[in-house]
Amino acid sequence: MRERLAAEAGRYYEAKLREHGPSPRGVDWNDVRSQRLRFDRLLELLDGVTAPLSLNDYGCGYGALLDVLAERQGEVSYTGYDVSPKMVSEAIRRYGGDGHVRFTSDRAELAEADFTVASGVFNVKQDAPEAEWEAYVLETVDELARLSARGFAFNALTAHADRERRRPDLFYADPAAMLDRCLRTYSRDVVLRHDYELYEFTLLVHVDRRPPVAGS
Repeated sequence: MRERLAAEAGRYYEAKLREHGPSPRGVDWNDVRSQRLRFDRLLELLDGVTAPLSLNDYGCGYGALLDVLAERQGEVSYTGYDVSPKMVSEAIRRYGGDGHVRFTSDRAELAEADFTVASGVFNVKQDAPEAEWEAYVLETVDELARLSARGFAFNALTAHADRERRRPDLFYADPAAMLDRCLRTYSRDVVLRHDYELYEFTLLVHVDRRPPVAGS
């Protein structure tokens, strides 16, 4: 199931890339401003973290996150993964000359990094049944956790979006349920950002590998 849904998502985004080129519309965002806002929320995960560090960009598209990383951080060893080989080819064309950067469309090539971020990878379910897509989302969040030594972050459309604005081909996650799952499964240090102008939320999970203390 997972490979089929990922492949279908890859075909969807390749069509967007063909139509709009390497741009926010090419990865199904409305404009540069909303894309940048999402990146800024995700990269709050790195606030207070000093370089050098390593980061996986899960669902990297054409690599646009790198421009924001260059502004915010020092030396970052970056790996971009996207299910679409055509997206990866475009990212390599744009950023492949940087020795601290690599891209892949093969999940098996992903290794643990300090941090992992994922932007927009859960939004477009197309015609997948709701329960099937939700299982895919949760399995992917498990993978983000496995790939992250120090923390991970992801965003999703919010189930609190106005009903008249929702589209049947999109997935709207319950932010409270996702927060609870992250707290119970991955860490006690989790931040939910549901306070910005887009119809979505961002979860920042700072990985706590210490066992819980009884009574604390």
